[in-house]
Amino acid sequence: MRFRHPDGSTVHLAYCTNVHPAETLDGVLAQLRDHCEPVRKKLGRDRIGIGLWLAKDAARALVTDPAALRGLRTELDRRGLEVVTLNGFPYEGFGAEQVKYRVYKPDWTDPERLGHTTELARLLAALLPDDVTEGTISTLPLAWRTPFDPPRAEAARTALTVLAQRLDALTELTGRSIRIGLEPEPGCTVETTADAIAPLTAVGHDRIGVCVDTCHLATSFEDPQTALDALTAAGVPVVKSQLSAALHAEHPHLPAVREALAAFDEPRFLHQTRTLTGAGLRGTDDLGEALATDVLPDTAPWRAHFHVPLHAAPAAPLTSTLPVLQDVLTRLVGGPAPLTRHLEVETYTWQALPPALRPRGRPQLAEGIAAELSLARDLLTDLGLKELP
Repeated sequence: MRFRHPDGSTVHLAYCTNVHPAETLDGVLAQLRDHCEPVRKKLGRDRIGIGLWLAKDAARALVTDPAALRGLRTELDRRGLEVVTLNGFPYEGFGAEQVKYRVYKPDWTDPERLGHTTELARLLAALLPDDVTEGTISTLPLAWRTPFDPPRAEAARTALTVLAQRLDALTELTGRSIRIGLEPEPGCTVETTADAIAPLTAVGHDRIGVCVDTCHLATSFEDPQTALDALTAAGVPVVKSQLSAALHAEHPHLPAVREALAAFDEPRFLHQTRTLTGAGLRGTDDLGEALATDVLPDTAPWRAHFHVPLHAAPAAPLTSTLPVLQDVLTRLVGGPAPLTRHLEVETYTWQALPPALRPRGRPQLAEGIAAELSLARDLLTDLGLKELP
């Protein structure tokens, strides 16, 4: 979905396909048929954007077979889908029964991460619509926090510097500009937007910036205005933003609240949980750890890294951090010029929701994703953007 900003530029809105597990090219093509096109039809649009997730095997198949890449581009066009952004964070196995810490491997100290991201950039340059010259890719925020000693930090910085050089060369070759955004996430080396400033300043290249995930930002209790102002002051570009909402518990000491939270403690994904105290941010690596121990104070609200559907906040006594998303969006695209032009709804946890809240099949999932995109569309038009055909 495309929108005209009051300054005349185009803002793109997509939804991320990592909600549909697929590791192979055949699986990706099936996603387009079984999920993405039905979402487009639910919205009644001739064209929608998707933030494509290409796992290692799917990406390699496309890189090694130009005919397959042309076929994917043709299939996107045929189904009324366009790609201006990729999710390059998960490498493989994102649809496994247990993902947890595996999603952070390989990290930016491993040459595999540099190689994979380079391949994604080349693929995106070929997949961009004919009238679009800029693409974006989100990636993990360097590494999980442990172990990450100075030699590993230097290895990651070197890898990003090499990537920036490769992106420059890709632009010269194709005329397409591809930018990469580190996606701050709780528990990682770069947990917050503030943590991103030093390593990105060290790289010092405008093709390498930040992907602001609004669930992650909210989970870490970052103030949107402060966070985005600091990035702007440091000259760190917001390459893209993932629109997502975290789980919020206002009174975690109450038994009813803890019981409600326990329903979201599931085995597939990591749900880092945080609370803001007078001494600073406190947290656990997973929701179950917070509920089963007393390591997390319960005298202030808790937030958990669980991407809940944008349009459907959990029932009381829980809620979501949708207001944080709204504040971020206002700052990103509500001003005289957009700070980013690529927005991506990323609710990959539909099948990890408590059983009563999960979609019963493909049609219900398509309805839910379409409802999220409709909400995001309304937020954008309320900010003065005009939806384009």
